[in-house]
Amino acid sequence: MFTGIIEELGTVESLTLGRESAVLRVRGPQVLTDATPGASIAVNGVCLTVVDHDDESFSVDVMAETLRRSSLGALRPGSRVNLERAMAASGRLGGHIVQGHVDATGEIVAREPGDHWEVVTIALPDAVARYVVEKGSIAVDGISLTVASVAPGRFTVSLIPTTLALTTLGSARVGDPVNLEVDVLAKYVERLLAPAEEVLS
Repeated sequence: MFTGIIEELGTVESLTLGRESAVLRVRGPQVLTDATPGASIAVNGVCLTVVDHDDESFSVDVMAETLRRSSLGALRPGSRVNLERAMAASGRLGGHIVQGHVDATGEIVAREPGDHWEVVTIALPDAVARYVVEKGSIAVDGISLTVASVAPGRFTVSLIPTTLALTTLGSARVGDPVNLEVDVLAKYVERLLAPAEEVLS
């Protein structure tokens, strides 16, 4: 489990695409200080398992389902990525509960700079729109953010200077894809309130 508090901006060293999978190599020395093979690291909000590593970079396997649901397949050498290690049981839940299971991809449709912040509008796919509420939580490329507003087909988030400086959203442009993970608690509530015949089907 993650919290959506990005620890490091990593850099893609390579992405080797296969027929139904890929091998991704990322430079991120900070998240490797206590890494072991089998450790979980979120890359742009996608929970991935470390296959091998040295002091500076690590490799992960990316399966077909992950490539289909996320934007990882569009990464190129030199791409910057948000990195976060799995939260220790004794850690602080600084953001919100983030599983690293991407629900859909959105697209940045507008950026409006303010004095010390920026409002970013992101396209919201219909399949996950019901889980996104004003002042609720959402993970965008692995970043825990508060939804500022919701409108049909889109939502906005307000980015503080720290988020702009320390995550990929600081340099993301209109048209760029982003990984979205909605609040898992909303999905559980929906499931619990559904009629029994729907749950069993």
